[in-house]
Amino acid sequence: MKNIHAWVFITMGLFCLLAVACKKDKDDNLYTVVNAPMAGAQENPAVTTTGSGSFDATYNPASKQMTITVRWQNLSGNATLMHIHGPAARGTNTGVIQNFATLFTATPAGSFTTSFVLNGTTQTEADLLANKWYVNIHTAANPGGEIRGQIELIY
Repeated sequence: MKNIHAWVFITMGLFCLLAVACKKDKDDNLYTVVNAPMAGAQENPAVTTTGSGSFDATYNPASKQMTITVRWQNLSGNATLMHIHGPAARGTNTGVIQNFATLFTATPAGSFTTSFVLNGTTQTEADLLANKWYVNIHTAANPGGEIRGQIELIY
């Protein structure tokens, strides 16, 4: 009877060891956000607009690469500028740290996807992971920004 218990204990131990050894890291250690909202209410000062948008973002800390897809619709006119700003808390304005000027079509609705590697100076991982970056889309009617969304990644 003692031998059976010993074999059960050893078998369970080996099973647990294999399960831990084969465990894959969660999504290869990526930080993500999906369908994060962009709205005029997030601008500072807030903007009244029918425009809206959303974005998906992925950040890989091993390669320092960020990939972002931005979508927008019903803006007051053509999108004129589009950026990531930071570091800034929600509702606070700050300077541009990633420009998307050549990546989008100047229309009231559209989308694009791009990737870039954090430069480590104006674009720090600490600020990104502390939710201190935001996406901003500008129009002629709203040169300070018509819609905005804070980048809040989840591990």
